[in-house]
Amino acid sequence: MNTSIQGAIRHDWTREEIEAIFHQPLLDLIFQAATIHRQFHTPGEVQVCTLLSIKTGGCPEDCAYCSQSVHHHTAVKPQPLMHKEEVIAAARKAKENGSTRFCMGAAWREVRNNRDFDRVLDMIHEIREMGLEVCCTLGMLTEEQAKRLQQAGLYAYNHNLDTSASYYGEIIHTRTYDDRLRTLENVRKAGVSVCCGGIIGMGESDADRIELLQTLANMPEHPESVPINALVAIEGTPLENQPPVEIWDMVRMIATARILMPQSMVRLSAGRLQYSPAEQALCFLAGANSIFSGEKLLTTPNPGVDADRALFELLGLKPRPAFKDQLSPAGELA
Repeated sequence: MNTSIQGAIRHDWTREEIEAIFHQPLLDLIFQAATIHRQFHTPGEVQVCTLLSIKTGGCPEDCAYCSQSVHHHTAVKPQPLMHKEEVIAAARKAKENGSTRFCMGAAWREVRNNRDFDRVLDMIHEIREMGLEVCCTLGMLTEEQAKRLQQAGLYAYNHNLDTSASYYGEIIHTRTYDDRLRTLENVRKAGVSVCCGGIIGMGESDADRIELLQTLANMPEHPESVPINALVAIEGTPLENQPPVEIWDMVRMIATARILMPQSMVRLSAGRLQYSPAEQALCFLAGANSIFSGEKLLTTPNPGVDADRALFELLGLKPRPAFKDQLSPAGELA
């Protein structure tokens, strides 16, 4: 563990090493993560992102946590792909409210080379011109499709592994773990930043959480963004009766991710609404430096802009600039 404190970037973590980090006393874990966080990131700087569902519901996948699956009977009503003007207006509002990354999610199993994909490419181009980092989560991608997204100006692509390979079959049956890994490879080959994390609170064990973190940390390149989601149990889904995720589980997951992947942005993602300002502060202390802001995360509730503004003021946090890793010392895009 001392090599971590000194800031080594590794891709060869053993299960035993991660277990030792993950299971250490919580205050020691937070201290270690906070120390590493300050070596690699500006203290008190948090990236503010906005996520918009541009095509909602009707998804053929059977992910047990998701309100948008056709396999589940939830309150979500399917909606077609939004008009470009609506999406651009939402991106503009997000930027005015302090977001530097705008994420668009479409409830597709995979991207198809059709008119809808062309419309998304057009949206990406216009939003990139606004000076926002553009992220998409559209399902599975071929290498050629990932390249088209990159050429349109896409900055990042989100494709979560959700859980460990061992537990995956308990949650999803309509696509394989290898399918997910293949999409991530295609994104990486296209030169697009990778956003990939998981969800806790789906009935998995600590061993599954450790296995997920090992998979992420031992990728040839760490994901630039690692969202840690707490399950939001939605009525009508197979996981509707899962208990809320304790803040201690969230902090332990965030801190371990920070230690294993020092340079990555670790995002406090879904489920944040259930945590108090003090509990969220613990997550930031443990290494989280990215959040989603805005009343909704696709279809689930999220803290509003005013609440986040008050939280930032209370904790002395400041928003991370867009494209920070590409800025010159003068603050211009290199």
